[in-house]
Amino acid sequence: RIYENRFLRVSNNPLSTFSIDVDTASYSKVRMYLQQHRMLPRPDAVRIEELLNYFNYKYEPPTNDQPFAARVEVAQCPWAPKHRLARIGIKGREIERTNRPFSNLVFLLDVSGSMSSANKLPLLKRGMKMLVDQLGENDRVAIVVYAGAAGLVLDSTSADHKDVILGALDRLRAGGSTNGGDGIQLAYRVALDHFIKGGVNRVILCTDGDFNVGTTGTGSLVRLAEANAKTGTFLTVLGFGMGNHNDAMMEQISNKGNGNYAFIDTEKESRKVLVEQISSTLVTIAKDVKIQVEFNPQKVAAFRLIGYENRILAAEDFNDDKKDAGEIGAGHTVTALYEIIPVGVKSDALGDVDKLKYQKKTKPSNTANNGELLTIKLRYKQPDGDTSTLLKFPVKDTGKRFSEADQDFRFAAAVAQFGMLLRDSQFKGDSTYAALREIATEAAANDDSGYRQEFLELVRIAHELSGQ
Repeated sequence: RIYENRFLRVSNNPLSTFSIDVDTASYSKVRMYLQQHRMLPRPDAVRIEELLNYFNYKYEPPTNDQPFAARVEVAQCPWAPKHRLARIGIKGREIERTNRPFSNLVFLLDVSGSMSSANKLPLLKRGMKMLVDQLGENDRVAIVVYAGAAGLVLDSTSADHKDVILGALDRLRAGGSTNGGDGIQLAYRVALDHFIKGGVNRVILCTDGDFNVGTTGTGSLVRLAEANAKTGTFLTVLGFGMGNHNDAMMEQISNKGNGNYAFIDTEKESRKVLVEQISSTLVTIAKDVKIQVEFNPQKVAAFRLIGYENRILAAEDFNDDKKDAGEIGAGHTVTALYEIIPVGVKSDALGDVDKLKYQKKTKPSNTANNGELLTIKLRYKQPDGDTSTLLKFPVKDTGKRFSEADQDFRFAAAVAQFGMLLRDSQFKGDSTYAALREIATEAAANDDSGYRQEFLELVRIAHELSGQ
């Protein structure tokens, strides 16, 4: 279950701290519910940050040696016009494919009986073939499979020998129970045996998540992924199929494995993740990326982080370099939204709290009168580093109306509204499908990729299914 972030009073909670997330699985699952099953998704299948981060935004990349650049924009909130909406946008440094580091990849493929349906193993094999086609002579691929037992189907092989790798994929068949834990352990051993210093060392786990024998506990698998991430071998998780798909476990092990989690529901999604975004899928440019926002009590009465519920960190975790956080891949864009209640605005979203008996209200410092709305701090480590670097910058609110915000801001707001409507969020305010479609249609103009137009179709289907 997801417990939505609530509004927090700045007087009691001046800081908001969370870990970056670039997972996109929830969006693909929502699409499968709507397009293929013609039903609304379960509310807890809707992770709003994964809907937001499914899309690419035209944020400016870094112009210095830093691995990413950050940009913040503040404008009127469309579903609560008296509130403000702040968007934090992060753009990872892009890497040309010809400059991509050498790769040591281990495909860890679930070939158990539950993978036999057309949208599982057959789709998985086509996706892996797409990925192999993108690799060159300096890349290596090994294939580990697991069903009742785990086995090495193909030892680490140069991607120059594509016929050998593709032949091994062609011979895979589904059958048996699922011993995923043994498979993960074997895959990591193979990855370490062929470790490339300074290169990409990654296990790519493809499964429906139905681990039913061997090491099946989420805690054990999370610890295994976390321990191996410290060696420099990272994890990508690709989910397939519905029904017995263990979404929560897949997300957790990818998070602790310094990786990302995508859900593959169509061949088009395979192409997006494994071809169009190959550099961001494979190459990590910054790890343990954390954001901490300090709100100015002279300007902000309360705030709410939209989504990222399972990425919330304690304030003291921000400066703790031992605390695990999220990763950013080459060229990745990351978006986070805060809904802000300005000082002086009355809102039903804030409940009453009795006056405190033992505490005195502190006065804001002199710097609180400098017109700043908030200050953003980011921490990150280099992919092979243990010490974080701190970036920080203040943000002012220039009073923009929603219509004055840039196109990406308006589209991100529409995506967040969609998530809140699907969840029937208590914070959806004035949101309606009709208003959402109007915003999204205008903000989806000049969509070269077609992904924003596809979003409009999902909104249309959800609108029909909701009966609203």
